Amino acid sequence: MQRIRLRYTKRGRLRFTSHRDFQRAFERALRRAEVPMAYSAGFTPHPKVSYANAAPTGTGSEAEYLEIALTEPRDPEQLRALLDESLPAGLDVVEAVEARTSGLADRLTASVWELRLDGVEPAEAARAVEAFNAAGAVEVQRLTKNGVRTFDARPAVASLESVETHGSPADRPSDRPCAILRLVVRHVTPAVRPDDVLSGLRAVADLAPPVPAAVTRLAQGLFDEETGTVTDPLAPDREAAANEPQTADATAAAKAPA
Repeated sequence: MQRIRLRYTKRGRLRFTSHRDFQRAFERALRRAEVPMAYSAGFTPHPKVSYANAAPTGTGSEAEYLEIALTEPRDPEQLRALLDESLPAGLDVVEAVEARTSGLADRLTASVWELRLDGVEPAEAARAVEAFNAAGAVEVQRLTKNGVRTFDARPAVASLESVETHGSPADRPSDRPCAILRLVVRHVTPAVRPDDVLSGLRAVADLAPPVPAAVTRLAQGLFDEETGTVTDPLAPDREAAANEPQTADATAAAKAPA
């Protein structure tokens, strides 16, 4: 059995697709591409697909991850191209690697988000960010199936800053005043989402964008506490693949007669 890990995107209008919608579209793409999928056992077998930490409905993403199990080996890049052609534009498979290490989900410990606030002056957003970062606690409320829950969103936020608007990959351009926030949030329990941080900005600085924020996940991976950066979760698999031929060559050389 071969395992392939994929990175895919949710862009443009496709950010409004739910995770269930994507699952259906992806399973159709697997059939169109004639991928030799491994299936679960039981009366209702399902293709072995593991989804990891999907972005909320309504948010864009450049860094969604999943893993599939195959019954026959396939070239990861050719498989990526076939699946990308079988999915609608906006749901794009942009990277594929063979799984050579364990624990992909364990390496998704933080996300980098971009929040585009149309109608908000950058200076106003910068003041709100300063107030948020200075706060010892930022209590926000979220409506759950068990009622309204209040929790502190501040500890999960590793960094929050106001950045320049030019060159932004967010997918909702505008000629009005616009502030761009860059957010790094740890994956904790309860999960702190970008809309919770926006609620926190409203609570500590009365920042209320006139239109809903356009939110895009730029990256997710292992959070490095020393540097405050989020690392690529597929890097260990690529490194293992790159080192494998070298290891084999070294072993052959060691066994060769003098």
